[in-house]
Amino acid sequence: MIASLRGTCIDVAGSAVVVEVGGVGYAITVTPAHALTMRHGSEVFLRTAMIVREDEHLLFGFESTDALQVFDLLRSVSGVGPKSAMGVLAHMEPAQVANAVANDDDGAFRKVSGIGPKTAKLIIVALSGKLAAFEQAPVATTSRGTAAHPAAVDVVAALVGLGWREDAAQRAVDDTIANEPGAATMGTQSLLRAALGALRPAGAGR
Repeated sequence: MIASLRGTCIDVAGSAVVVEVGGVGYAITVTPAHALTMRHGSEVFLRTAMIVREDEHLLFGFESTDALQVFDLLRSVSGVGPKSAMGVLAHMEPAQVANAVANDDDGAFRKVSGIGPKTAKLIIVALSGKLAAFEQAPVATTSRGTAAHPAAVDVVAALVGLGWREDAAQRAVDDTIANEPGAATMGTQSLLRAALGALRPAGAGR
């Protein structure tokens, strides 16, 4: 069983990445936002889940242990396969999944392609009480009035790696944290998506 991989990213396309480890390239499915944090030639570390089927072996990669554990919990729900579980994590961070279950918010899961109303409700029922460890406390604010978000530094670095100027990236992240609903519970991927949404319409920082 392959539990983690550390190596060089040699290809990124959508949600598919190839990581070379010891001369062997591993094809791994990640979320689109996670893929955006990777660059060709950079060293990456992924926690992985290996799904073995009769006709294929699949690897799914995650940037945190929390994401991997929530992925496994989602797959334990009847009707939720690895692709649907990955779809949930493409839309929500582990803390947001936990909050949706705690608040009986099945609508959050119905937004994910491939998850219908019955499966969404089943996720709520099946995972009730199992995700408390992933709930995130409100984020404190700094003297600047901007949320001291634990993922802010990583998101700014990812934006700079994607070609944005550091000042534009920092401004976009600060504005997103200050103005985006639910920013306090966003993880790295969700915050990156939101900050990219703030940058792209204006084309700032390129």
